[in-house]
Amino acid sequence: MRHALAALLLAFPVAAQNLDMSQGGPVDITSTDGIEWRQEQRVVIARGNAQAGRDGVSVTAARLLARYRPQAGAAAAQPAAQPAPGSAAEATMSGGNEIFRLEAEQNVRIATATDTATGDRAVYDIDQAVLVLTGRGLSLTTPSQRIVARDSLEYWSQRRMAVARGNAVLTTADNRYDGADTLVSYMTPDGTPAPVRSTTPGAAPPPPGSGRIDRVELFGHVEIRTETEVVRGDRGVYSAETGLARLLGNVRITRGDNQVNGTEALVNLNTGISRLVNTPGQRVQGLIVPQQQQQRAAPR
Repeated sequence: MRHALAALLLAFPVAAQNLDMSQGGPVDITSTDGIEWRQEQRVVIARGNAQAGRDGVSVTAARLLARYRPQAGAAAAQPAAQPAPGSAAEATMSGGNEIFRLEAEQNVRIATATDTATGDRAVYDIDQAVLVLTGRGLSLTTPSQRIVARDSLEYWSQRRMAVARGNAVLTTADNRYDGADTLVSYMTPDGTPAPVRSTTPGAAPPPPGSGRIDRVELFGHVEIRTETEVVRGDRGVYSAETGLARLLGNVRITRGDNQVNGTEALVNLNTGISRLVNTPGQRVQGLIVPQQQQQRAAPR
């Protein structure tokens, strides 16, 4: 049996379809194993395939907690009767209350039509519009990128920023790989994917999402891979507009058996050209391995 609770909040303008639950209309909470309403603690607990939805954004998990408070200038409203745990009764929070924090546990999935985030546990701070994922299986997938991490994954929806910590990896649609201990990805503020040219008159524009990648900052054990080479360093930054990546500290550029070392490098990911920048007082070092001569054909 499906149990439902509608939390009626203030109406806000509908934002672009990224993972943002800080704006919009009511938050609808449903579950299969019942909904518990703890009025003294001001928390609603949904168990069993629990789901919270708001204007195209859904959160699903085995257990979901919604913490609420009276809206500013409004007294806390009480339901006519508190539904018994596991009952089929429906309860409605009045517009005098607002949810300010969502907590999800086990098999967490936050999704829109274009973006998806997963993890073992999620905390969404509605005031700050910040989602923090922890546990196993941490990932954030948008139309332009996929980010995975070991320790934590944060998504700041209004800042268009994702922060991945611990063996963080970003992969793109063109098979680029960026890895680091900590990775920060910034998306363009317009909130739309890169324009797609269509020859069909009146073709619909691409669906809104978290936007195109603007730049990526990497810290600790940085590694950028292209089809032809691997570039490593202590820290780096990549600009999607220019296609240039700059790496600093213990830089190593490896292409096949060849490797050059330095303290700073500029890598053009569009052309595949990498350049070590000379630092005063230090020398650039390289190891170039000549190609082996082809073996002569065996006599007949």
